[in-house]
Amino acid sequence: MTKVSIQNEMFLIDGVPTHKGREWKGHKIEGLLFNNRVVQAIFDDENPDTAHQWVYPDTGVWDPERNLAEFIEALPLYKEKGCDAVTVNLQGGMPITKTEAVQPWLNTAIDPKGDLKPAYMDRLKRLLHAADKAGIVVIVGFYYFGQDNYVDDEEAVKRGVVNATDWLLETGLENLLIEINNECDIPHYVHDILKPARVHELIALAKSRMTQTRAIATGTSFAGGSYHMRHNGVLDMNDHANLEKGIPTEAVLEVSDYALIHTNEMNMNNTRLAVTKVRERNAYKARPMPVVINEDSTSVTNLFAGVEVYAPWGYYDQGDNNYHDGYQSVPVNWGINTPNKRAFFDAVAEVTGKNG
Repeated sequence: MTKVSIQNEMFLIDGVPTHKGREWKGHKIEGLLFNNRVVQAIFDDENPDTAHQWVYPDTGVWDPERNLAEFIEALPLYKEKGCDAVTVNLQGGMPITKTEAVQPWLNTAIDPKGDLKPAYMDRLKRLLHAADKAGIVVIVGFYYFGQDNYVDDEEAVKRGVVNATDWLLETGLENLLIEINNECDIPHYVHDILKPARVHELIALAKSRMTQTRAIATGTSFAGGSYHMRHNGVLDMNDHANLEKGIPTEAVLEVSDYALIHTNEMNMNNTRLAVTKVRERNAYKARPMPVVINEDSTSVTNLFAGVEVYAPWGYYDQGDNNYHDGYQSVPVNWGINTPNKRAFFDAVAEVTGKNG
């Protein structure tokens, strides 16, 4: 069984820091958890008006079982390259490039009352066991903007957190981390409790379901600043005053086991700065923890920037909607089959020493 644990700012797998003893160009790699955003691995669309968008080009039909099987087949390839973790979401992610605050497709493992849908959770169970066998940690996200509106109200959101947390605990698996919601500071969330001012309540709620002997490290992600550094639609890379709005709040850090940020659209300097800003929070100084970038882009130069400030990096690839070659556009080709994917895995292999 694969067991993930945290020791100060480091991740350990089976009691040993990841990439034990490894340095790269003078930077410590030991304890970092490089990851791949694969949020569509249990994807389905229950809206018959939109499901046709996801058909496989070779069959003309969408098949969630094929999607899962092909993902599971790819897991050992990721591990071989030094990628020790993946991020999966119960409400998926944007399956096409266009961002919509209210998404017409219906891809959620959490129903309107906060109960879990058996078909989704069956796929997740098989995914988690396959990852466990491959030695891979799974960051399990619960809520995603544009799908959270399909949950009735705040009480249902809380019920979803309780049900999902209990379900994960009951698996007995130890290769798990929890991300309450994706980019809580994105303005599209409907429920206030999923937003920055109150999301710490949900982290605390999840942790209240745990015991000393059975617990899963929990946090939630922020967008890293890019949504707050825009003026008239243009991203101002020098607007560092607003960058800080995109990192975990003091209240979130006080109850989290690890800090999660996304650095999409950032340059190398702002990637480093976002991580540094997290570490400047008083709550972080009082209790240091891993800072994890679990979403960025196909710009692997930011991976190297993350390494320079001791933060593992997460690959996010929306791909080309015409060919669905990214890991987030459905139907997904889960192989390492494009120049962007190869660049990411080659970079991870280089810094972790898995390139021979």
